Amino acid sequence: MTSQLPRYLVRTHQLQTPTPAVKTLSLAGIFVANPSASPFQEHILKKMQSVSKMWERYCLRPTQGTVSTTIPIFIYGTAWKKDRSADLVYNAINAGFRAVDTAAQPRHYQEHLVGDGIRRAIADGIVGRKDLYVQTKFSPISAQDPDNMPYDASAPVTEQVHASIKSSLQNLRSAEDPNSVDESYIDTVVIHSPLSTLAQTLEAWHALETYVPHRIRNLGISNCTLPMLRELCTSSQTTVKPSVVQNRFYEDTLFDVPLRAFCRENQVIYQSFWTLTANPDLVRSSPVQQLARHVGISPAAAFYTLVMGLKDVTVLNGTKNDGRMKEDLAAPKQVEAFTQEQPEAWQKILGEFRDLVGDSAL
Repeated sequence: MTSQLPRYLVRTHQLQTPTPAVKTLSLAGIFVANPSASPFQEHILKKMQSVSKMWERYCLRPTQGTVSTTIPIFIYGTAWKKDRSADLVYNAINAGFRAVDTAAQPRHYQEHLVGDGIRRAIADGIVGRKDLYVQTKFSPISAQDPDNMPYDASAPVTEQVHASIKSSLQNLRSAEDPNSVDESYIDTVVIHSPLSTLAQTLEAWHALETYVPHRIRNLGISNCTLPMLRELCTSSQTTVKPSVVQNRFYEDTLFDVPLRAFCRENQVIYQSFWTLTANPDLVRSSPVQQLARHVGISPAAAFYTLVMGLKDVTVLNGTKNDGRMKEDLAAPKQVEAFTQEQPEAWQKILGEFRDLVGDSAL
């Protein structure tokens, strides 16, 4: 067990082997201590949990008494993959991605082909369904192609949601047999963007709540402002609170600093998208370049890991290149090793990056 401690913690506190009662749940990156553990051991365990979570996966808030879903720090994004969606999803899972994001929005996503890629990976024995985090979206009328949407645009919002979810459960089932849809579930469904009014957004949210926790495990929202997120988190009208927020991480929103702070305070995981495309200046910035040189990874991979270093943040990655898939997926563990071997250098680099995105003002 000692080898699992961050090295600087071992050196600083001269720890010996922790109590044998301590157990590691490697899947979720959670450390659980025996009640007899000392306060100091509990403190170290929390440190270990924080480090492991940042570079591996997070636990989403449990919904309605269920076991918490775990979400990997890298999520494979499937927008604009068109006819290549199935092959790219299969390749991504084969490369090591264990989270896939899609949407019931034929304009930009091919959800049925995403499902084909997932089923192929399961059939080939690369993963089981339980090993994957699968996320899709309910996209409102404003985000749809009028000639190709998964529901009747003239139907009430509640019926639109039910039709969309029915389609998604079919598309994302884990087995080829169409009848297997009865056992199909989705880890998280995200409202793609708030609807025209708060009342309509709440109507869609309430319709989604009826599927939790069985057919849908968690709910979230995308393209969301802080007032809207606060409403969903604090309103007495919502039974299931948001587990994730998926937003563009870029300068036009000041990198969502206040919203991300609210997420951390309210057990909401922030999912960053458009991360690389929208931030060429940050990729070229000094802290990113320093980290890339120290660790021996690409600037893009270094940038991704610094965004993850802001804590409680996962990143959508939509690369189509098999080599970059593997390089990007390997980077967090490489950076984790660097944080343990050179903690002062890591804190300096992370501090400079936090300054650039405004987090140091928190």
